[in-house]
Amino acid sequence: MAALPDKEKLLRNFNRCANWEEKYLYIIELGQRLPDLSEEGHNPDNIIQGCQSQVWIVMQRNDAGVIELSGDSDAAIVKGLIAIVFVLYQQMTAQDIVAFDVRPWFEQLSLTQHLTPSRSQGLEAMIRAIRNKAANIS
Repeated sequence: MAALPDKEKLLRNFNRCANWEEKYLYIIELGQRLPDLSEEGHNPDNIIQGCQSQVWIVMQRNDAGVIELSGDSDAAIVKGLIAIVFVLYQQMTAQDIVAFDVRPWFEQLSLTQHLTPSRSQGLEAMIRAIRNKAANIS
């Protein structure tokens, strides 16, 4: 399974897509790169409220203080959006996550204007949940 790209490579790959159909296919491909979420990860405590699809996100702090994210969704595009969010938060501490504004990245990727309102709301719910969990970890 291919690893997720870093932020800069994500942006470059996104910009190489000729149109939004290609971008959606790339988002789905990113979702397929996510490692499978464990059975324990699929529990009600990890469900993100506010998403139309089922979304599970698990956060753990490793020994170096870096937050490790894992997640899953029952929808291919949403799973890809989870992967994008994870790319943006790669190698961050809980304090970094709380301080980091993802919106400029979404604007550079033109994500917000090309997602349905329900997907945009779900994306916002994911970001809120990750930031809230990070604030409670720090």
